[in-house]
Amino acid sequence: MVDMKQINRRVILKKRNALSKDEIIKKSSIIKNNLFSSQEYKKSKVIMFYVSFGSEVNTMEMIKEALKEKTVCVPVVEKDRMIASIIDRIDDLNKKNEYKILEPTNIQKIESKEIDLVIVPGVVFDKTAHRIGYGKGYYDKFLKDFKGKKIGLAFNMQIMEIIPKDRWDIGLDKVISEV
Repeated sequence: MVDMKQINRRVILKKRNALSKDEIIKKSSIIKNNLFSSQEYKKSKVIMFYVSFGSEVNTMEMIKEALKEKTVCVPVVEKDRMIASIIDRIDDLNKKNEYKILEPTNIQKIESKEIDLVIVPGVVFDKTAHRIGYGKGYYDKFLKDFKGKKIGLAFNMQIMEIIPKDRWDIGLDKVISEV
């Protein structure tokens, strides 16, 4: 059987990986402004950001700025699941995990019920705020019982009309892009 998720993931990753560093920085800056002006962001006191790598929407500037006024946490991979850890400054992101994503060495665990907003990565998104991630299911497991807001960050070229979903896929509240 043809796996449409895999095909979508491959096609969009290829397009996203073709973006120049400058394009990623410029578009990520617009996305940051769009996120920071959203009601969800303004109302949130505790925000979990994904730590960007590769050609993802860059969250490093977002994290730096958010640290000035919010409690910021980031994902930490523990075996087959993900937990949230508070960071106090950007320098706390000082080691790479098995996926080459920065994490803090000093874990300050925070329960998901204490988080107001989770900023979610993804490879492909659709107009109904569903996402296709990298296929490991970390975010779907983490968000399964999460009661706060969930926002995906994407370059506009990552957003399709509609994507295939499985029953375990967790939808988002919205997707913010540069347009």
